[in-house]
Parts: sequence; C-alpha cells; structure tokens
Amino acid sequence: MKLKVASLLVLTSLILTFAFVTSAPGAPHKANAPEAPAASARPATTAATPAERHPQIREAIAGLRRAKEHMEHAAHDYGGHRVEAIRATDEAIRQLELCLKFDKD
Repeated sequence: MKLKVASLLVLTSLILTFAFVTSAPGAPHKANAPEAPAASARPATTAATPAERHPQIREAIAGLRRAKEHMEHAAHDYGGHRVEAIRATDEAIRQLELCLKFDKD
C-alpha cells in the first residue's frame, strides 16, 4: 500500500513538472530575427548591418494582424465581443505603427 501511494505521488509530481516546463514561457524564438554572421566570415572592408529596431513591436503587429484575420473569419461572435475586439485590435495596430514611426532618428 505504501509503495502504491509513493509511486502515485512520484508519478503525479513528474506529470506536474513536465506540464509546468512545457507551459512556461521561454526565451523569445528568433525565427524573425536576422542572423549575424560570424566575425571571421565577415569581410573586413564591409560595414556590419545594423540590427532591426524593435523586433518585438513588429512581431506584436504581425500577431495582432493574424488575430484580427482569425476574428474576421470566425463562425461565432465570441459572446458578442467580436466587433469590439476587431475595433480594439485595429487601434492597437495603429498605435504600434505610430510608435515605430515616431522612433525614427
């Protein structure tokens, strides 16, 4: 009986550990970030290309556009909130684009 309870307890803790590890946010994925070439592979005479400014804001705009597209083509109205959510998404996209516009140096 004690062995069964201990085994069940260990199994439960392992399942919970894996559930938390897989659901925890990790480092942002770098699929959209430009890769910097190795220093030895770069010719000495060319200047390094500057890193993209504010990649997180650009990713947020892309994500908001995808969410808006999903909401526009959804079969249901999300409890009556779809129209207002689309309106708010448009405003969020507009605000983020203004942020990028006014950050130009």
